[in-house]
Amino acid sequence: MYDSVPEALLSHLYRTGIIAVLMIDHADDAVPLAEALLAGGVDCMELTLRTNAAMEALARIRAEVPQMTAGVGTILTPKQVHQVAEAKAAFGVSPGVNSSVIAESRRHELPFAPGICTPSDIESALELGCRLLKFFPAEPCGGLPYLKAIAAPYAHLSLRYIPLGGVDETNAAKYLAEPIIQAIGGSWLAPREVILRKDWATVTENARRATAIVQSVRGGKA
Repeated sequence: MYDSVPEALLSHLYRTGIIAVLMIDHADDAVPLAEALLAGGVDCMELTLRTNAAMEALARIRAEVPQMTAGVGTILTPKQVHQVAEAKAAFGVSPGVNSSVIAESRRHELPFAPGICTPSDIESALELGCRLLKFFPAEPCGGLPYLKAIAAPYAHLSLRYIPLGGVDETNAAKYLAEPIIQAIGGSWLAPREVILRKDWATVTENARRATAIVQSVRGGKA
């Protein structure tokens, strides 16, 4: 089977517990944003391709904040996979299961997690060799009880999930406590409006509280 995500990256995602999911409108904000997240203990981010600044933001973070594990989300086309791989993103994420996108990620050896919300999605992702899956949109789909129900038939395959969408400080701990959860997506750490006003102190404080939740649930477990 195609190894969609190397073990080293899987272990890192589990240890960090939370991936900051970000929309950056201005590339100049990329480095101070990454530094603010690191100051709060969050060292993994997903830069979504929903703004024109995303790829330049990735380049700046890779060059100036190398300790940040920076991936790219909202990958919708094979061309975007090529661009993301050329920019040396740590991983790629898509909102759904697109066979052309996953095939291109395989060709570029880009660690990749497609989005799923049904058993059929899971089976499509499995057929394409993926074992780390983004559960999206998590809470609107039924949250953790729903995910556990649809994941049960595939438990023997050691699939792991990253829930995103409605996940926040109020429910992060219950997700993190589940063995099938590799990490959670944290779009609340640095909302778009907070980034636009360059409120890095709020980002750091949000990251610090999120890190405390991860440590309280998982401690030093790897």
